[in-house]
Amino acid sequence: HLQITPISIIDKNQPGDILSTMVNDVNQLSDGLLMSFTQLFTGVLTVFGTIGFMLSINVGISILVILITPLSILTARFIARSTFSLFQTQSSIRGEMTTVVEEFVGNQKLVRAFVYDDKAIEKFEVVNKELESCGIKALFYSALTNPTTRFINGLVYTGVGVFGALLCIRGNMSIGQLTSFLSYANQYTKPFNEISGVLAELENAFACGSRIFTFLNQEVIEDKPNEGNLHNCMGNIKAEDVTFGYDKDVEILKHISFSGVKGNKIALVGPTGCGKTTIMNLIMRFYDPNKGDILIDNKKTVDIKRDSLRSNIGMVLQDTWLKTGTIKENIGYGKDNATLEEIIEAAKKSHAHSFIKKMPKGYDTIISGEGGNLSEGQKQLLCIARVMLHKPDILILDEATSSIDTLTEKRVQLAFNELMDGRTSIVVAHRLSTILEADEILVLKDGEIIEKGNHKELMKLGGFYKELYESQFVDN
Repeated sequence: HLQITPISIIDKNQPGDILSTMVNDVNQLSDGLLMSFTQLFTGVLTVFGTIGFMLSINVGISILVILITPLSILTARFIARSTFSLFQTQSSIRGEMTTVVEEFVGNQKLVRAFVYDDKAIEKFEVVNKELESCGIKALFYSALTNPTTRFINGLVYTGVGVFGALLCIRGNMSIGQLTSFLSYANQYTKPFNEISGVLAELENAFACGSRIFTFLNQEVIEDKPNEGNLHNCMGNIKAEDVTFGYDKDVEILKHISFSGVKGNKIALVGPTGCGKTTIMNLIMRFYDPNKGDILIDNKKTVDIKRDSLRSNIGMVLQDTWLKTGTIKENIGYGKDNATLEEIIEAAKKSHAHSFIKKMPKGYDTIISGEGGNLSEGQKQLLCIARVMLHKPDILILDEATSSIDTLTEKRVQLAFNELMDGRTSIVVAHRLSTILEADEILVLKDGEIIEKGNHKELMKLGGFYKELYESQFVDN
């Protein structure tokens, strides 16, 4: 379900909260249901069996027991209902706790570099105390259930003993029958005690289940009947009067229009927050435009199946991502059944082969989560090798060489030029030296294209682009 959930919903939720729902809440729900149904099954069999035996001894007392005993279940239900909101709050805080832990564990270097240890502990303790307080209340109220039901069932047992004793005095029941009846009555009430305890577990399970189903009930991405596949992609890209905002009331992009044909290199430049990465998100269909259209080979992206569209696009981001596994598996991530020869060739083109061969097991070296045992530059080279193996029809580069040293960057740039040859490429660049040969440079500011043209044309124009360029080269 997570894989067919829109990126917009994932972006709005904390990763730790989603993880807590997928792991903790699912475990709580499954454990609660397993325990409940096991005890309910054996309890129901015991109840019906003892009812038969009691009726065979004395119908009157049996009916009295059958009518009074459910009071314990009603009491238990009343207490359990009051604990539902507490368990629900507990699940929510547990998700917040997972977020805090995930945030600090995943960024330990930053936490320690900025001497944030004490504040991190304080933040953890605040959430931990909230979880403790809520957890104790939930456990306390749920713990009242069993003693309360046992007290009520004890009254039933006492009533049977007194009423049975009176019948024995009158000669309507023998001592042996009363003894047997008391034994059956005790067996009859035991399942109700167990079931009452199960109700508290069920409330916890239902509280976790409500979070799970809230997530499951959110909208999902479904291919519409009019969406087709993108065959024989040429790589022609066009944006027609595109307007978009992650929040529909706040426009990030305003009336964006541009076009590029097969083999073109289009560069996006501008200050932080001007909408460069947002354009890439729209091309990849992580989001769809609020107004206007983006077209690939004169076909609207909203009419192309997402998987088909993305299979024709290669993307290298500034933020690298590697999975726990071998170097070979990470490079081959984007291509099924890639051979070792193909992987090595891609690594050589990205200039990653030399450092891979120095690793303890070469291409079979295990990388820890998110490449923790590699430098930022090495991780980026592996991501570049991944897209070079994929050989997409359209290439998207978002500051793809930002973490690489200058000498390696020049070599990788040559490899990119080879990869870009005959392919449409869209490049986001802050270092303008990497886009001097671009066919068209789109200069964005405040979500609008304020200038467009190649490097020479924009320098002659003497506008915002020239100011950016000179701030990087002339002043230095």
